[in-house]
Amino acid sequence: MPRLTAIKYADAGPLLKLVYRYARKRFGAVPEPLTLTAHHPGLLRTSAMHEMMVEKSAKTLPLSVRELAVYRTATQLGCSWCVDFGTMLQLHDGLDIERLKKIDDYATSPAFSHAERLAIAYADAMTATPVTVTDEQVAELEAEFGRKGVIELTYLISLENSRGRMNSALEITDQGFTSGAACEVPLR
Repeated sequence: MPRLTAIKYADAGPLLKLVYRYARKRFGAVPEPLTLTAHHPGLLRTSAMHEMMVEKSAKTLPLSVRELAVYRTATQLGCSWCVDFGTMLQLHDGLDIERLKKIDDYATSPAFSHAERLAIAYADAMTATPVTVTDEQVAELEAEFGRKGVIELTYLISLENSRGRMNSALEITDQGFTSGAACEVPLR
């Protein structure tokens, strides 16, 4: 149970109700982090705009590379909400979610491509405390994805670090996106 009480639909103002309806239609349920961030309307608007802009802008890397790096970051942080939501997003994007069970063995598993392995290792290095990224690692990523790709990957991993740490601090845990109504939302 989260450390703060969520704003329920019945207690929401007209604009927030609209946001909740949109989220429910898109994801099958209103994401709990949204219902807590709703206590600060300015940050909710900022966060929602930021997430939409990132989603539209982050198209340089292959989808599987992006999603696996973000998923790995969530698992390294132990953010069960992020793992749950990220799995649902990968399912909706048509990615193979069965291989997520092998992510701890990514370095040797044939389930992951060379590019995916590089991104997952980078997520590990960026999420470690302290950060363990090396010059050689960034050079290898640049050779594989180009500078724009390195920036995109770095941004997405750092964003997931932010999300996961906020969720952990507020004790937001998995919401059942991979087993509940979210799976009933038509796949894209």
